[in-house]
Amino acid sequence: MNATRQLADEIRRCRICADRFAATKTGHHPRPVVWFAPGARLLIVGQAPGARVHASGRPFDDRSGERLRAWMGIDERIFYDQGRIAIVPMAFCFPGYDAKGSDLPPPPICAATWRDAVMARLRPRLMLLIGGHAQRWHLWTKRSVTETVAGWRQHLPGAIPLPHPSWRNTGWLRRNPWFADELLPVLRARVQEVLNDPA
Repeated sequence: MNATRQLADEIRRCRICADRFAATKTGHHPRPVVWFAPGARLLIVGQAPGARVHASGRPFDDRSGERLRAWMGIDERIFYDQGRIAIVPMAFCFPGYDAKGSDLPPPPICAATWRDAVMARLRPRLMLLIGGHAQRWHLWTKRSVTETVAGWRQHLPGAIPLPHPSWRNTGWLRRNPWFADELLPVLRARVQEVLNDPA
């Protein structure tokens, strides 16, 4: 079996957070959402699956995914082509909700256990780093998401930091019009370049 596919199967069987998830408000079981394969040219790094993705088993299968695909300028067919795009969040499972109903952060044990092995098998030409957890890990930054995304030019051509495409961030997008005016055209062009270049 291909080593990358074997690793993906190992992650799907992971249950190291079973007790942690059972203690959350949702009391759910682990369900790692694994979406990578050999040869992917573009890597999307998010935070962790939400409740809807936990149910469907397909990453960004929600309104955030609709917005992210619009930002990238691609449709679902391309987005879910694992031969071209890998989606590897900082935690593979839905972390659950806290007592107030807010999303819990991705458990650090997930990245500590799996991330180095996954990254060693992927050779993306472009990484889209969504949110603070992804940006801190891959860019070694302590800056806020706004500061990191505002400095997006310094990370080209290999990475583009992005805010989370959640509809909760609509206010952020209004306050930062440069994101749509300056960053998104470059994002779309870079995505097309990476996905369509035969090299």
